Amino acid sequence: MVMSDQTHTLPPYSPDVPPAADPGARSADPWRAQDPWRAPEPNGLPPAPPAPPAGPQAGDRRPRRGVALLSAVALAAGLVGGGAGAALTATLDDNGTAATTPASSTSLQGTNTRTSTPAADGSVEAVAAAVLPSVVSIEVTTAQGGDEGTGIVLSSDGLILTNNHVVADAASGAGSISVTLNDGSTASASIVGRDPVTDLAVIKAKGVSGLTKAALGSSADLAPGEQVVAIGSPLGLQGTVTSGIISALNRPVRTGSATGTENASTVIDAIQTDAAINPGNSGGPLVNLQGEVVGINSAIASLGASAGSQSGSIGLGFSIPIDQARTIATELINTGSATHAQLGVSVQDASTSGSSTFSDGAAVGAVTAGGAAEKAGLAAGDVITKVGNRSVDSADALIAAIRSHLPGDSVTLTYTHNGTKTTTKVTLGSDAASS
Repeated sequence: MVMSDQTHTLPPYSPDVPPAADPGARSADPWRAQDPWRAPEPNGLPPAPPAPPAGPQAGDRRPRRGVALLSAVALAAGLVGGGAGAALTATLDDNGTAATTPASSTSLQGTNTRTSTPAADGSVEAVAAAVLPSVVSIEVTTAQGGDEGTGIVLSSDGLILTNNHVVADAASGAGSISVTLNDGSTASASIVGRDPVTDLAVIKAKGVSGLTKAALGSSADLAPGEQVVAIGSPLGLQGTVTSGIISALNRPVRTGSATGTENASTVIDAIQTDAAINPGNSGGPLVNLQGEVVGINSAIASLGASAGSQSGSIGLGFSIPIDQARTIATELINTGSATHAQLGVSVQDASTSGSSTFSDGAAVGAVTAGGAAEKAGLAAGDVITKVGNRSVDSADALIAAIRSHLPGDSVTLTYTHNGTKTTTKVTLGSDAASS
């Protein structure tokens, strides 16, 4: 199994992530009407069966009931970034043309049994109605192709939060960004700030006003099993709503190239969900049943080349917690860049460090002079196994745990030094000092 974000193929997926539960069954089809072929007579008795036709007549075409074919097709081979777009084909006949009803036949109308009762608070329907106006579709166009994704409205005058990988191709004037609002109108947009480390970016739609701002919640109190809703533009299908649960929290997910340094690639401290997320959902909201954004959808796990063409959702989606995203977005809006907590070490998995003693943990390879770790007494060869009460079983788990904090935060590290388990308080530094 390999991991892939909405743009790139990722390194092999860690086997410690269990498969998520299947999404719940969908509700009954709201389009299903009473069968017009069984309408009762006024006396309550069913009608007599009609006489069989004498035989097919020239030019007659029997209408097909409820037949539709939906086909999602990539616009170009290799273009899956942020959502490759989709071709949507509806066909009601075998030859690809819509079936027609002879002019002499009777038009049969379905019976509308649906009432206008408002959706119940806390239902997926109510959440979708509340959140959709604050979700936009993003398209990036470059000389080499482009990318697609989703964003959430942060201000009425057009500030929009999305993933960095959605808009990265438009950086430095290399491409153009277009935003499609919920009402179908479009606007050009420019980049306010990008942060590759957390895979977040803020853009600004031009010439807009009165937009509906998203309600930002908190990711601090989320729990596995909690119901959530994902909204976005998978494969270019704007306004798509899916639902599921939170499958796990604090998943370290690497969406950049693997390296041995602490801040050299994107490692998110992710919310795992089984709500269907596909290419194009990138940058869109993961929402609780109060209609509050709790995460920014950023990556999915896929079965990879070994599974043929099965590259869509398999119930393993990952979102950036909104508490982290809010902090980064504020910095990007105010300064155009972002800072991150730093321990001041290079690390690797303890299981691959050459030590036969440890199967889990992050092994310290080097310590930055004057950094937070050196000040706390850590040295090369130490193996870190906890940050606070949170277990650390790999290098990525340590990176994700540290990045979930702010520069200046004080944390307790549990580590082993020369075979002795110990704890120490560390005041985290900032990568701003080294930039």
